Amino acid sequence: MAALCESFTLCGLGPSGGVGLGGGLLALEPGPDPDHVLLTDRGRTATLFKVSDQKPLGGWSVKHGQIITCPVVCNFETHEYIAVHDDKVLRIWKNKDINLDKVFKATLSADVYRVHSLPNGGPVVLFKGGGVRTLDVLLEAPQQEIENIISDEVIKWSEAFTEGQQPVLIFATEKHHHISLTDSNDSVYKVLIPLQQNTEEEEQILSKSLLLNLSVSGSVLKGTSFVVVDKDHIAVLGSLAASGEESKECLTIWNTKFQTLQTSKELPLGTSGQLWCYEEKFFFTHGKVLTVIMYKCETSSLAAAVGKLKDSQTPDVSSFVNWNTLGDEELVVSFQSQQSVALKSESKMTLRSKRNTVAEVQPDTLSVGQLLLNLKDASTSVFEDELRQLVSTAQMPDFQATIGCVITALINRCKTNPKYYPRNFLLHIVQTRDLSYSLCPDLMAVALEKKDVHLLQICLQQFPDIPEEITYACLKVFLSISEAYLQRIDVNLESVICYIDIELNNKEVKTEIVENGFNAELEQDMRDTKITKETHRTADGEFCPVGPQKAALLNAVLHSAYSETFLLPHLKNLPAQQAVLFLRYLYYLHVKCSEKINTTLPGIRSPTINQVMDWMCLLLDAHFTVMVMLPEAKELLSNLHKFVRAQVRFYSELNKIEASLQELQRLHHQKDPQTYSIEVLELI
Repeated sequence: MAALCESFTLCGLGPSGGVGLGGGLLALEPGPDPDHVLLTDRGRTATLFKVSDQKPLGGWSVKHGQIITCPVVCNFETHEYIAVHDDKVLRIWKNKDINLDKVFKATLSADVYRVHSLPNGGPVVLFKGGGVRTLDVLLEAPQQEIENIISDEVIKWSEAFTEGQQPVLIFATEKHHHISLTDSNDSVYKVLIPLQQNTEEEEQILSKSLLLNLSVSGSVLKGTSFVVVDKDHIAVLGSLAASGEESKECLTIWNTKFQTLQTSKELPLGTSGQLWCYEEKFFFTHGKVLTVIMYKCETSSLAAAVGKLKDSQTPDVSSFVNWNTLGDEELVVSFQSQQSVALKSESKMTLRSKRNTVAEVQPDTLSVGQLLLNLKDASTSVFEDELRQLVSTAQMPDFQATIGCVITALINRCKTNPKYYPRNFLLHIVQTRDLSYSLCPDLMAVALEKKDVHLLQICLQQFPDIPEEITYACLKVFLSISEAYLQRIDVNLESVICYIDIELNNKEVKTEIVENGFNAELEQDMRDTKITKETHRTADGEFCPVGPQKAALLNAVLHSAYSETFLLPHLKNLPAQQAVLFLRYLYYLHVKCSEKINTTLPGIRSPTINQVMDWMCLLLDAHFTVMVMLPEAKELLSNLHKFVRAQVRFYSELNKIEASLQELQRLHHQKDPQTYSIEVLELI
């Protein structure tokens, strides 16, 4: 007998879903714990989730311009994570790592199709040419030559398992531009593969046998994917339709022994056709969310197959709770079901009020979830004191997730009490703990609502996985806030202080070097308490169009990782006046960078020339037509055109002497003067 049980949403898949899966889900793999799964999107991000809590435990992204090209997996022996981006670049990191640019990197000699990780055998790497290496062997010499086993074929599917303590990897291929499997998708076939090597034959023709017809009562299931549940059951995701009726997508469980449909569930919002099965749970996309459905399968019998076996047991779903939908009483019951063995052994238990529970039960005997539940109605001072103590705990399991839960509790209180906003507490947590956007997706949304630009600045600098929608929202807020307001608040100025001079009272002054220590115009500006126009010159007379506070905030946006595909649609919604102001600042930075020989601005977290150029191109792509029509943008575009044209000419002249410089370098290496000498070389 098989049955589908409790279902819940693990996470959203769009940009607002909080896990950066806007490009769709590439794969789902088991995590280091049976309750963990590792999600890889079709782009730059991998996220570790705790299934029972529906909470992200960590998120990692490769930098802009890179793409993760096969599913991220966990090395169960070392508890490390393995990713391949851009087909050949291998990355290995641990939970504590945040920035993938700083973790182990190895560039391989051939394109990788997939990495398979076995619980007892370690990771195995399958290359697109059919070559296979264990990870340990590959790391000994990453540039080792990988043989091509297949030609004019592409791998369509692969799987790894352990047989007799030996790892086994199987993959299926098809010819280029030719589909080798011509059978319809309403049947499932079984192919037996002998694992013993036949030394007499290089190739063997394998026979297939029909395992299951996906039809029942005149309806046919057009399957898109399936997973093997046990020796007698398979689950199929597909479209079920009777003749003359509209097809409906559904998840089904079939008994292969008795050729019967055991259970099904309609999926009206549609799916991506992907299906995964781990730890008695199905995972699949449903609409714009990733859905989890628990199931149970019992030993196959004829009575169960035809539905005559009584269901005497109910699935144990006490540990899988959707915290967003349960009421307080349900939460208490759920948490009580997860108490320690010592508490369960008590013959009698009385349900105390929440206030008494907080007072009488020591925090170290409670789970984090129970503690947060007990603090739900506590006073603000007690609430924050308990959370500060929890955050300051030195070591605990799932520490990142605990911090994420603390921030979520603070944000939830902000939502229920609009007057409550623990700005300093939130700022302290973000500044002192390694966090990511996926751990606390509502934090930046609340900061945007409160216009807490300092917290947004820190998040942009430290979170590696901020969705482009949120990056754009921060940019719009930064550009819209007045300079007068920004001068009254705290902003980190370390990215601008080395190229925009700041007075002690945060009033801006011009950046010209003053000879002999006196300048009448500068003295007048310093005495004046009201500055009518806050600008700063570059070497060629260009002014900085924004004050230092706004410049520092915009620099944080420039440092944020993004995908052009997802950012450009949002950027087109930026008001024209704000777009012009932003372009003026980018042009100012471009000129400042070009003043330096190494095109690098001084300071900490200052924008790079590449970041400035990328954002200028993005902004012009999004608003060029509008800017051409705006009178106030005409001079800016003209100056930008002249500046870029001058740079192109300059680099063109450098290119002309490149060959001569290379020749000089070659001559220098050929000569080995034993005595001091002076050589004069003339370039013609």
